[in-house]
Amino acid sequence: MMPLNFADIGESQIIKKIGGTPEVKKHLENLGFNVGGEVQIVSMLGGNVIVKVKESRVALSDELARKIMV
Repeated sequence: MMPLNFADIGESQIIKKIGGTPEVKKHLENLGFNVGGEVQIVSMLGGNVIVKVKESRVALSDELARKIMV
């Protein structure tokens, strides 16, 4: 298990755990990040990560990406 921002670009990953405060967990859930869901890193720019989740692209800060374990 590793943080999302350490995953390889273009490789599909399954979310195993989401950390952080209850507010952060709820925010990520509202964006479509759920345990057991599939995510894929599209690109990384200056520490920020663009991921594909549920047929949408979402930009995450490095801090938020570290809270998603794959």
